[in-house]
Amino acid sequence: MAHDYGGTVCLRAHLLHGMAVSSLALVDVVALRPWGSPLFRLVANHADVFAALPPNLHEALLREYISGASGPGLGSDVLDQLVAPWIGDGQAAFYRQIAQADEQFTAEAERHYGHISVPTLIVWGTADDWIPIDRAYRLASLIPGSSLKIIDGAGHLVQEDRPTDLNVILRQWLDSRPSSRHI
Repeated sequence: MAHDYGGTVCLRAHLLHGMAVSSLALVDVVALRPWGSPLFRLVANHADVFAALPPNLHEALLREYISGASGPGLGSDVLDQLVAPWIGDGQAAFYRQIAQADEQFTAEAERHYGHISVPTLIVWGTADDWIPIDRAYRLASLIPGSSLKIIDGAGHLVQEDRPTDLNVILRQWLDSRPSSRHI
C-alpha cells in the first residue's frame, strides 16, 4: 500500500529493482508526469529563498499549502499536527525536500507500468487538487487489469477526508487477496 510519493518508491522498487509484491494498493500516488502544483515547482526552483522566509510567513504559507490537500478542509487539530514538523527547525527541511523532487524518478518507472502483473488497486479522491483525478484514470489505463475506486469529495489526504470510505475499500481489497495477512 502506498500514498503520495510512496507510490513512486513502491512502483520503482517493484519494477526497477525487482521487489516482489503480491498486490499493489495505490492511493492518490505520485506516479505520472507532470507532477507538482505551481507552488511546488516555484519552491523547487527557489528553495533557498523560501527557506529564508520569516517564520510567521513560512507558517502561513505552509498552513495554506497543506490545507489545499483536503477536499472538505482539515480540522485545526489535524492541520496543527501536519504543520508541526515543518516549523522552527523544520522550515529549511520542508523546502529542501521539495527541491529534491525530480520527475525523473517517475519517468523511469512509467514506461514499465504495462508490465505490472500483480493485482493492482488504485484509489483516488475526486477533490484531489494536488494530483488531479485525471491521473487516476491514466494510471488505471496503463496498468493491465487494475481496479479503480473513486472516493467522492476526498482530496489528496483521503485518509483524513474520508477515512471510513478508504478503510472499507482497502479492507475489501485485502480480504480479497488470498495470501494477505493483516490485523
